[in-house]
Amino acid sequence: MDPVIVVGAGPVGLTLALALARQGVPSVVLDETPGRDTPRAARTVVLHEDTAALVERLAGTSLDGAGLRWTGWRALRRKQVTHEVVFSGASDALPPGVRGALTAARGARGADGAFGAGSGGSQDAVPDGVVTAGPAPLHIAQHLLTDILRAAAAREPLVELAVDSRLDAVEQEASGVTAHTRGPSGTWRRGSYLVGCDGSRSTVRKLQDIRFPGRTAVERYAVAALRTELPWPGEAFLHRMPPWRTTNPFAGEIVARPLPDGVWRLDWLLPPGKDLITPELVVTWIRETLGGWTGETTVSYELLDTGVHTVHHRLARRWRAGRVFLAGDAAHLLGSCGTHGLDEGLRDADNLAWKLAAVWHDGPHETLLDSYQAERRACVSARLRAADRVLPALRGRGGLRTLVPGAARGQQTLLMEGHLGRGTLGAPGSYAASPLAAPPCEAEVPVDTPPGAQVVDVPVTAEDGTVVPLRERLGRRALLVVLVAPGSSVWDRRHWVSAGIMPRLAAAVTALPHPAELLVAERYPGAAPHTVLLVRPDGHLVTALNGVRPADLYAAAEATLGGPAPSTTTREQAAAR
Repeated sequence: MDPVIVVGAGPVGLTLALALARQGVPSVVLDETPGRDTPRAARTVVLHEDTAALVERLAGTSLDGAGLRWTGWRALRRKQVTHEVVFSGASDALPPGVRGALTAARGARGADGAFGAGSGGSQDAVPDGVVTAGPAPLHIAQHLLTDILRAAAAREPLVELAVDSRLDAVEQEASGVTAHTRGPSGTWRRGSYLVGCDGSRSTVRKLQDIRFPGRTAVERYAVAALRTELPWPGEAFLHRMPPWRTTNPFAGEIVARPLPDGVWRLDWLLPPGKDLITPELVVTWIRETLGGWTGETTVSYELLDTGVHTVHHRLARRWRAGRVFLAGDAAHLLGSCGTHGLDEGLRDADNLAWKLAAVWHDGPHETLLDSYQAERRACVSARLRAADRVLPALRGRGGLRTLVPGAARGQQTLLMEGHLGRGTLGAPGSYAASPLAAPPCEAEVPVDTPPGAQVVDVPVTAEDGTVVPLRERLGRRALLVVLVAPGSSVWDRRHWVSAGIMPRLAAAVTALPHPAELLVAERYPGAAPHTVLLVRPDGHLVTALNGVRPADLYAAAEATLGGPAPSTTTREQAAAR
């Protein structure tokens, strides 16, 4: 069968190609560039737990050297710290000297939680309640992320990187697609499917005549990347209504995000309009901001890059046109209130890869392919609606902020959720209403992960006896069947693998309509002993069953694949359409 054609060699396109290769599907990545990105220190991305793990799994390397996992997050309003979050284990990745400075900063608490000179000379201001969170977000320059993925793709024999290849035509027929590129490497290429990961000005989307409605310039930021020392090493923070005088145009909000090697990205929210932002104005803001945070008249820094970042909200009407799909910025634009669109683009790739792999290996299945748009578009649409609801309150002049007591603190909470990937603004979407949802059955039991949501990354014992994180087994084309069996880790695998319910469960897994891997976990949040979890290749929970229920497990697996496999006649009719 012909390879999948991936248009665009950014993070989403390269992730999709690597995810397909992990499942035995060849791909051709059409890259209109010479094969390298222009380094831009001010163009960075924030990956949350699931997307960072996805990239590391596919690239086969840790991102810690290229990016920085924050030790904490804090939100300030005027001189007061309103929220503080400490991430579990994140400070272990910092150099010893930086860890010591961070500990000292957190230990210097003002009596009233105030920020600035009123806290005894320390710029650290901590409220009484400090929230401990899970794994930290990872902040990385986008060109470094792309370089890591490109290097992994270059090592992968199932991925062909075609540089200097700009798409200008796509033709579809019953058995595949044909794409034409122009440039030094211009040629016709044949593929089984084509996926447009070619950004907001997507050529694929335009060639398929797919509308891309939405809102333009919902937020604008002036951005600077600089190397300096700030009082909170390794911590990201949001400062609203800073107490010092700031040159206009300025909308009263600054975000600081640390990167490796003492580099920081600073974002100043701009008021609505088209004010000209010059490098000289950005330098003025840098001096005012660093002076306000450190209390010093002159602060040394090295300016690396500046720019203006404009946030748009757009959503493609269709994400599938026959054998052509859209993913990433070609399908959606979002990013207001501290959220990050690349997270959703990487989730698009993860969702689509296993479905394309299933039909590439086993034949067309229209319900399975249609579910990509149904699931992913619904998730992104929900996030856009949530942002549109809160933007008037967050960015409006007066209004709700002046009428509702405590509204300012509520706004800080909303922004924190957006920046940290939580709540309606930032949390990963669930596929509970998916057309692939398992049918209800009496054997289904509740666990802390609802059906359709991402599973928790617990240690599991694989069939070869190795103990690995659950996420390490994702994306290998197989469904995952996880038995929760407390105490199994203290026994040698050869003793319990043939005892109790294991033989019956192993037989049920072998009989499933799709390749599946049987794993054993000591525990899973909210799961009773002998609970059986069925997990999709992209890490979303299908169902949790009370014990070994072969018929219910089979029905859930069949639903996950879009229902019974179509007959040969049905496949021919679908291909003809």
